[in-house]
Parts: sequence; structure tokens; C-alpha cells
Amino acid sequence: MRRAGGMERVGIFVDGANLYHTTRALGFEIDFAAMLDYFGRSTYLVRAFYYTALIETEDYSPLRPLTDWLAYNGWQVVTKPAKQQSDPSGRLRLKGNMDVELAVDMLEMAPHLDHAVLFSGDGDFRRLVEAVQRMGVRVTVVSSVRSQPPMIADELRRQADAFLEIEEIGQDFTRRQVEARARPTTAPPPAAARTARATPADPYADTSAAEDA
Repeated sequence: MRRAGGMERVGIFVDGANLYHTTRALGFEIDFAAMLDYFGRSTYLVRAFYYTALIETEDYSPLRPLTDWLAYNGWQVVTKPAKQQSDPSGRLRLKGNMDVELAVDMLEMAPHLDHAVLFSGDGDFRRLVEAVQRMGVRVTVVSSVRSQPPMIADELRRQADAFLEIEEIGQDFTRRQVEARARPTTAPPPAAARTARATPADPYADTSAAEDA
């Protein structure tokens, strides 16, 4: 994977659940085709990865429309089944952390990149960023300090070569504005009681929490 015309080689790594909850808190919905265009205008975009655990039930998988669309439109989609569990209060929790998958891919891609763009605010990625930097790759983290609460861990922001506030660049790849909303504080209704299926625009709508960090 060589530079094309001397352009910077870039890889995008999207922590799907983290990005969703960040943009939802800010009132954004991401246009993933426009995101590829945004980063590919002046760089050689080597790969774009999207990571998420799939919520599989007997009736439907709310993330499947999104992941299928991404796979057909220039994204490398990395998934695994999410395990649904209830905490003592009855609140639905998802067990499907994708940190290892993202870390392995970024480390394997690092020799072919000049610049890695990480869409996540998870502080667990600080050591990954440090390791990739030692391989000569610049790392930009995209998240938000303007959401409530802020989605970017301070240690990750300090480790990165650059931090981009997604609210400042989101206008270039926003699908449409939506009303920002807080995470629900009560347990969602049982699956049988839900009448509407999630769409690619709102893929995590049926869950009360993202994959555990």
C-alpha cells in the first residue's frame, strides 16, 4: 500500500456504539458515505473500518441494515454477536466489547499508514494510540467535549497527536439534524411489545446501553 501521488495514507477506525451515542447526544446522524468522501478528498484513504457487536434476536437484528449497507459501500465491517444480559434492576445491558478487534486491526494496518483516525472517546485506547505512534503513525482522535457528559477520556485526548471535536466537523458528513436525547433511565419494553424496527439511521434504538467499555 504505497502513497498515491505523495498523498498521506489514512485509515479510519470507527467504534460504532461510541460514535452513535456521541452524535446522538449532539443531535447528529452520520452520513457514512459523506464521511468517506470527507476524509478521501485530499488523502489516500487506505481502509475505513466500522466495529460493532450485533444484537441478534429471533425476530430481527436492529444493526443489520446499517452493517449491510456499510459493507456494500466502501467500509470494512467487523462484528461479533452481542450478549444481552439484565442487571439486578432489570435494565438491559449488552456485552460485546470490540476494543480487541479494533486494536488488532490498527496495529496490523499501521505499517501501511501515515495517519490513523480513531472515532472513539474510550480511554482504554490510550495504550493502542501510544503503540501506533511508536510505529511512526500520527493519530487523530474524533469525539466530543461538548456532549453531556463529555465523551472523550482526558487520557486519550492527551495521548493523541490531534483531537477533532466532532461537532465542528460534523456538518460535512451529517445525514440530518435530530433532537438530542439522553439515554433512557428505565428498562425498555420487551421485544415482543415493540412494533417498530430500528433503521440504519437509528440502529441502537432498542438498547438502553452501548457495549460495555
